[in-house]
Amino acid sequence: MIETLRPGASAARARIALFDFDGTLSTIRSGWVDVMVPMMVEILVDLKTGESEADLELLVRDFVGRLTGKQTIYQMIELADQIKARGGTPKDPIEYKHQYLDALWQQIKGRVEGLRDGSISPAVYLVPGSIELLEGLKERGMKLYLASGTDDAYMKEEARLLGVTPFFDGGVYGALDDYKSFSKAILIQRIIASAEAKGDEFLGFGDGYVEIENVKQVGGVAVGVASDEPHCQKIDEWKRNRLADVGADYIIPNYLCRQDLWKQLFA
Repeated sequence: MIETLRPGASAARARIALFDFDGTLSTIRSGWVDVMVPMMVEILVDLKTGESEADLELLVRDFVGRLTGKQTIYQMIELADQIKARGGTPKDPIEYKHQYLDALWQQIKGRVEGLRDGSISPAVYLVPGSIELLEGLKERGMKLYLASGTDDAYMKEEARLLGVTPFFDGGVYGALDDYKSFSKAILIQRIIASAEAKGDEFLGFGDGYVEIENVKQVGGVAVGVASDEPHCQKIDEWKRNRLADVGADYIIPNYLCRQDLWKQLFA
């Protein structure tokens, strides 16, 4: 099922396809929100400000969602700012990031190890229809870029394990320790500055606020992937609403609808 938010939005002239990774192609890290949010809520509850746990959870879910797609460190910087605003003394945001990644690894290590030893098929952790979609874009002669807020070393290995790396002739980019030196917006501007493509020649795919916003800001067409992870069979309404609010042209639950999506994008 495709939800068309801007009828006639065409990518017929698109030369570049920019993809987010987690939740857009990969479900290896599915459930990360349910690791990050409780960790942050617990830290804020310990400040004993009198705020209820439910109110703090709403606060945290809001800023985590708003920053999804940016490097993980930005969510930790916001956590540190929230601690400071309540009179606490935060740790360096990188410490919170490492705490989160250690907890997340406990949840996903079986998935990664299964992919490494071949006991789990890559198809298990790909959004349905991903490979066929990537093949179709390459057949159209498009150059593909993969950019993620997940740390560079991790996402490059996970992309390799899922078998998607060869499609991305433009490169595979993850978050760096020097987080100000790279972002999806910086990558887009580099491509434009190199005269490789104009802003309206971008087609973006993502499940987060940031990548949709970045593509729309330069005049490209954006497809919001609002999957109900990990099954990715129907629309997640929370994701859908955030992607629609930031300007997605189309909303899809997965890529099984790619033939119909093709007709709309490339008519």
